[in-house]
Amino acid sequence: MRVLVAEDEEVLAELVATGLRRAGFAVDTVYSGDAALAYLGLHDYDVVVLDRDLPRVHGDEVARRLVADASRTRILMLTASASTEDRVEGLDLGADDYLGKPFEFPELVSRVRALRRRSARPVPPVLERHGLRLDTVRRTAHRDGQELDLSPKEFAVLQILLEADGATVSAEELLERAWDANADPFTGAVRVAMSKLRGKLGEPALIRTVQGVGYAL
Repeated sequence: MRVLVAEDEEVLAELVATGLRRAGFAVDTVYSGDAALAYLGLHDYDVVVLDRDLPRVHGDEVARRLVADASRTRILMLTASASTEDRVEGLDLGADDYLGKPFEFPELVSRVRALRRRSARPVPPVLERHGLRLDTVRRTAHRDGQELDLSPKEFAVLQILLEADGATVSAEELLERAWDANADPFTGAVRVAMSKLRGKLGEPALIRTVQGVGYAL
């Protein structure tokens, strides 16, 4: 759901980030190893797309520190060094997956999704509750058989609520998991997205507000 792209080639980093956002992820980008460590210390990422040859702090050291800290963040290494020896070395450092440059973008998205599923508690690819049916692979949503036209953000919020299986999810957790680091917590972004989502879900209302706590489905 939330991804950090750590790549020193800024154009490539932004291209990767843009594509991942279109696939429904909240994405932050950094261009050095020390910045990657700073972001990883501040936010709870599901996956880091990590270039090995980062400046200031090498990507290998970033991977070592994540492993040493027993981080739940999964590591997908991206590098121009794609020999068998390099792949083995990267995986031995603690990477969960390894993709050489150049790469096909659909494969990158698929690998990130697979790693995200491993970083969280196991959930089925199709989530269903109260007549809602969310296919997280095909990115489709239906209520009582009627297709819903959801934005990527609305889809992400609904997925988080469905995964909670009836438990209350706080606005802070929604902001952390579905928005990137540029989101201002004081803008009411969660409230606005929730209002639009409720409108698209229709009646009877499915999302209830738990006063002072958050939202539940």
